[in-house]
Amino acid sequence: MSGHLAWSTHEGEYLNDLLPLPYDQETLRLVAAHVDEVQQGLGRPYLVENPSSYIGMATSTMNEVEFLSELVCRTGCKLLCDVSNVYLSGHNLGYDPHVYIDAMPAEAIGELHLGGFLAEDDEADAGQQVLIDTHAQRIAEAAWDLYAYALRRFGPKPTLIEWDNDLPAVATLLSEAERADAIAAAILEPEYQRAVG
Repeated sequence: MSGHLAWSTHEGEYLNDLLPLPYDQETLRLVAAHVDEVQQGLGRPYLVENPSSYIGMATSTMNEVEFLSELVCRTGCKLLCDVSNVYLSGHNLGYDPHVYIDAMPAEAIGELHLGGFLAEDDEADAGQQVLIDTHAQRIAEAAWDLYAYALRRFGPKPTLIEWDNDLPAVATLLSEAERADAIAAAILEPEYQRAVG
């Protein structure tokens, strides 16, 4: 089971979005307590997914990957690395997604996700674009490249293609899954051959 590192309820009201958290000690304490509660109920590690981000919180005292790494240390949870979200958030917040992947605790990665996103003009910053996580189109080339990078870092992991809106023909969905398989085979087979050779 997995869930995003985000919040979406307030005083009994459910909001129609995954909202960002401030990455600080108080939030870490609260999230760790909730993850522990979930894991006790499940009897197994819970996977926490990195969110798609559009803004950072001024009160944060650590970055997202530092927060996730400390959450793993405190709770023993696992991480679901949404590779497309890493790319999208890196673009939107101005950080290098490769550095993010490098900083993640590889031993905690339990699953990878890929999904399509849309570029829109940033109303707050003329001439700039913001990437929106829509799960409604093919995976971008840059996300495929980052997926290959993540596989080299993390090794073989179950991978899910997310396409939730504007569903295409089954052949299109299968071609995305086949591409993920082909990238994994191209990267992981030579490494396996070297390990056993």
